[in-house]
Amino acid sequence: MKNIEQMQEQRLEALRLTKSGTPKLPSNPFFGVGPITDATTDEVDSRLRRIAFDTWIEKTYRKFDDRGNDIGGFTTAEISRSMHRGYPADKILTDMMRAIHRYFHFPKANRMAVGLGGGHSGYTVCVQHLMNANDASQRVYVDTPRPESDQSRAAGFFRQSWATQLIEMQRFAEKGCESRIHFAASEGVIPTAAELSALGVSIFVGVGHETTGANAYTSREIHELLNWIDGDPANRHAVFDATSMLGAMPWEPELVDAVMAKCCLFMPFQKAIGGVSGYFVASFTPHALALVEKNQQDPSWAIPRQLKIAPPIDARRPLSAKRSVDAGPFYDAAEDRMLGGVINTYSALAFAETTFGLLQSEARVGSLVELNKRSAANRAVIDGWVESHPLFSLTVTDAERRGAAVTLLKVEDAGITDPAIHARIIARSKQLLGYEGFTHPNGEFEPGLDAARYVNAFPGTPGDYRAWVGGIREPADIVALLENLQYAYLRAKILVIEEELAKQGVTFAAPVKAGAMVRKDDPEHAYTVLIADLVGLRRGADGEPDDSEIRTYVEEKGGVFHAGPIGDRAALEKGRIHFFYQPNLSTEAEILPQTDKGQYDALIAAATFIPKASVFPFGGVRIGAGTGNMGSASWGGGNGEGGEAPLMNTPGINSRATAQMAMKAILKVVPDLPVDRLHQMVANGDFDTGRQLKDFPTAKLEGQKIAILGYGNIGREVAKLAKAFGMKVVIYARQHHQGWIESEGFDYAASPVEAATGADVLSVHIGLGRLDAATGVYSNAGVVDTQVLGAMNDGAVLVNYDRGEVVDVAALDRALSSGKIAHAAIDADLFKDAATGKLSGPMVPYLPLEERHKGKLELLPHAAADTDHPSRVTGAKQAVDQIFDVIRFKSVTNLKGDLPEGYVSAGGRTPAGIGRVTKRVVSEISGNAELLDELRRTSEKVAAIVGALSVVSDPSHRDRIIDRYTGLLAENAGRQRALLEQLGLYGPAAE
Repeated sequence: MKNIEQMQEQRLEALRLTKSGTPKLPSNPFFGVGPITDATTDEVDSRLRRIAFDTWIEKTYRKFDDRGNDIGGFTTAEISRSMHRGYPADKILTDMMRAIHRYFHFPKANRMAVGLGGGHSGYTVCVQHLMNANDASQRVYVDTPRPESDQSRAAGFFRQSWATQLIEMQRFAEKGCESRIHFAASEGVIPTAAELSALGVSIFVGVGHETTGANAYTSREIHELLNWIDGDPANRHAVFDATSMLGAMPWEPELVDAVMAKCCLFMPFQKAIGGVSGYFVASFTPHALALVEKNQQDPSWAIPRQLKIAPPIDARRPLSAKRSVDAGPFYDAAEDRMLGGVINTYSALAFAETTFGLLQSEARVGSLVELNKRSAANRAVIDGWVESHPLFSLTVTDAERRGAAVTLLKVEDAGITDPAIHARIIARSKQLLGYEGFTHPNGEFEPGLDAARYVNAFPGTPGDYRAWVGGIREPADIVALLENLQYAYLRAKILVIEEELAKQGVTFAAPVKAGAMVRKDDPEHAYTVLIADLVGLRRGADGEPDDSEIRTYVEEKGGVFHAGPIGDRAALEKGRIHFFYQPNLSTEAEILPQTDKGQYDALIAAATFIPKASVFPFGGVRIGAGTGNMGSASWGGGNGEGGEAPLMNTPGINSRATAQMAMKAILKVVPDLPVDRLHQMVANGDFDTGRQLKDFPTAKLEGQKIAILGYGNIGREVAKLAKAFGMKVVIYARQHHQGWIESEGFDYAASPVEAATGADVLSVHIGLGRLDAATGVYSNAGVVDTQVLGAMNDGAVLVNYDRGEVVDVAALDRALSSGKIAHAAIDADLFKDAATGKLSGPMVPYLPLEERHKGKLELLPHAAADTDHPSRVTGAKQAVDQIFDVIRFKSVTNLKGDLPEGYVSAGGRTPAGIGRVTKRVVSEISGNAELLDELRRTSEKVAAIVGALSVVSDPSHRDRIIDRYTGLLAENAGRQRALLEQLGLYGPAAE
């Protein structure tokens, strides 16, 4: 290479061109050949495609008894374990041939053979049957240079193999003569009709476009070839390798139809599920079939049985009987039937997969005309892209001759003049394009992009990358491929230059990994955090609430835990985050003197109301879901709208505790068995079970209707508990939750009244909603009003463990008086001024009801969620994590409201099984290989058994499956559910 300075410049330029990171990936990394390929985008799509294929088989291929009654569908298992003779194997083969014949517009006059071995076998079949060394007058033209000639010297065996086979057949035949074969001066060029006539050619073999891999015949050339055929159609034949042509003929539709009608074509077909090419089809014109039959009466060489398309009429006389195409493996479109079978007993599923894949491709792309149009359009996309990207050039310089199926690109890098270095860069780029990736001299590993496979150019081909770009691809996929080729080349160039520089002693430091968290805190600043509520509710040995778990957690993360307010700020250790624990702060008068000037950088709070004038430059976390008490203007108040700091919460932390307390409130009165009275009677020895038990009838929870307002974390947990008791669960939420609600087995209601209609229990969990700044009223205040309460059954139960304001207290008063509501459980904040004794908070309006409705109310001071020690500790630990991330990395988890400038959102975080299923949850699951593997195994067993039960129609067969697998189904269904719950995969997906 050049000197060190020039190499450094080349490296820096490549780094500049790739600094934006990896381009968008194509939808499928396989860029191999064929008009029908497995176009699935990933492993999930592929598995779903296999399931869809199984379903299609069962629907398409039915069983009939001897009376013609449909008795169910064939399964893939039944087809795969049979010998594939008779029905449905014969129908599967016929269906495939019909589908191919129809879709690609083969004319009915032409028959289409099927055989094993892919496109190379198709070529062999066509050549062996059409060419005859015993006919001295027969001349063959092949549009590829003579093997081992100067024109083909750079080509490898594959590119020369077609012509080599022709020569060897003539060379080793008794009456053969290789001089009967004429070769092209260059790949893929068709002579004029006059030139072919002058040479006395009777068979034209077109394979050059495929071996070059990037050029197409021009319309003029095709017209000349057809004119030559029309001059003597009975004695002039053209046969093409249509592997790249089929569905990618960039000519007018009429010309395409003429080629299909007047020429023979052979091509491989690929299974739709596995993508494996294992057989070919070959279309023959009537005149070509007549030549085949004539040749087989005077054969010049042996043809293997599995490739023979003109078998003996009398099977008992394989040598002397007449051989005819009428008994061969042909599909006759005119009669819509196969004339003969295929020498293979295990092909039925492969044939069915081709039909299925063709139908899928047709649904995705459209007709053959559309496929050809898209191929031509993709060619134009490539032309335009290359024109604007000087690093690449197209090896076919004539735009009209550029292939519409395959493209061949060459890198034109003026900075790389050494061919060996160029070859190394290309090879390394293909490592990056695939799955291998590569490692830089400094140890940095770049993982494979999995963007493009099978992009190798054939040996000797004047290009660096070869890829299938036909009409099965979306234009966006073509652009993505090209962008990835350029990116991979530039990254590989960086690597190879670094390898060359390393030989001269130049080294490079490993860069920061993409996506790595970068510290943004100031090592010269001591950060301070106020903890304004209890972080432990269990009492320690000293009788005080125990904060030791959080103290230890802070210290393990590198922070400092202080009991009490800030003292001497100058004495605080710099570069550390200091947490000041003051759980007894309550009133504005106590809080503001410590927070009005930004004395604390951040805040952790639970129930304490934080005044508007409190300043926290780095934001705050509320332990729990609601943020109505987070009034600081630093983040725009409880809605988190505006301000310069982020507002966060820890949703789901206390959801289960709250839900369990709500169920406890319900169970206190439903079932309405007077437990206390019965206990006292039993304790006094004053009860006779046989005589008195009838006096205490009760109704169980099972079958009763519970209406739940809100589908948040708590509402969903209450719903799950109620369902476990056998209650009918109806949930009101916004309409876009309906699908998720119903997927969990709950009923959806479009309004609170609809949910409450006929309900025995109403549990409220919708939150206060948004605060209207103009009116000072929350959007959900008073939602539970006279209309909602009136819709319930008489004697119903109301549970409001949400916010006190969501219930219209006057309406509840009337409902309690009328008996519409028999019992109400309310959990709301209640505050008492230490100096005056004055009460405040949303519980205050409920207090008069206690006097008027003795025994019908249970009032709690918002204790349901805030007295559970494990939940509070878990929430506090999460809040500490969030504070560390905000200060160190400016990364915000569980953002509430607006994301301030300079911060990045890290998404949501909830405990496993609580709330929505987020990408983060799924990402964490993917790291648990052991549990994930177990879930996969159990799910596959469940799916296999359920799938079998759903498709098997024969009662005795179904009974055998039930006998064999009931235990396995129950065991794995139970384990599957447990694993799904353990991994947190139940619930709606995050938006």
